[in-house]
Amino acid sequence: MLESSLEFLRCVKCGAKLELDTFSFGKEIQEGLLECKKCKLEFPIIQKIPILWDDFSKYLSSRRILGGKLYKLTHSAKLKSFVKKSLTSKDNDRTNLEEKWAIVYQNSRISKFYSTIKKNLDSLPSSKFVLEHGCSIGIMTSHLANSCDHVFGIDRSFSAIQIAKKQFKPNLDYFVADSLSPVFGKLQFDLVLALNVLEIIEPQVLLKLISKQITKGYFTISDPYDFDRGHASVKNPIDASSLRTNLKNLGFKVSNSTKKPSFIPWNLKLNPRTSINYKVDLVIAQKS
Repeated sequence: MLESSLEFLRCVKCGAKLELDTFSFGKEIQEGLLECKKCKLEFPIIQKIPILWDDFSKYLSSRRILGGKLYKLTHSAKLKSFVKKSLTSKDNDRTNLEEKWAIVYQNSRISKFYSTIKKNLDSLPSSKFVLEHGCSIGIMTSHLANSCDHVFGIDRSFSAIQIAKKQFKPNLDYFVADSLSPVFGKLQFDLVLALNVLEIIEPQVLLKLISKQITKGYFTISDPYDFDRGHASVKNPIDASSLRTNLKNLGFKVSNSTKKPSFIPWNLKLNPRTSINYKVDLVIAQKS
């Protein structure tokens, strides 16, 4: 974690500023704890990655394999004790699934989808504050850090963020967090991205949250509208038309180039013999 990021982070439970207890430091904070003096919550920093979850035990309850790995990765006695106390047992461990998808995204970096999104982002004005929801391995966040001042990415997957953190940039930082939690308090962003996440986060809830994060700036969102996720499906899926209507109702103006639904190819290579081919819709909207 960049030490400079502390200025912008807030407790995801009460919104108070966080204090930093550093155990290991290099170019970034390698290990430490972020502490909220108001509600007494602590958030670990492991392998340069802050995990900003309001209930760390609950986060690990569905990632017990990850919990064991985090314990082995930590060096300070205080952090080892913190992780160990947070370990609980539960079925349906997500660790292998999250590791698998992190590798899938890494192996699919050259998809035309990413080059198309980058081209559209490069046409927007440079931004001071950028946030990407569901940043995964940081393909877009890393690209935007080349032209913007402060770029942040959040994702639920520690495995994906581990890959993203391999590329250091002094204005780029990543956090394991739930997009619906107030990681940055009331901080306003000039550009927010949410690429292909509407299947895992209630769309209208996410759109309302992002609307509050932008007073004046741009919102880039894409999705293939693949909502068939069984028991994990969102309750209120949306389509290309209702997405644009929702954005309009929230005070955004959809760009002329994305008023009509698009069908950008996104190829995900699951393994040498299997791939998923999506046709993704892209919307760029602005508040001014």
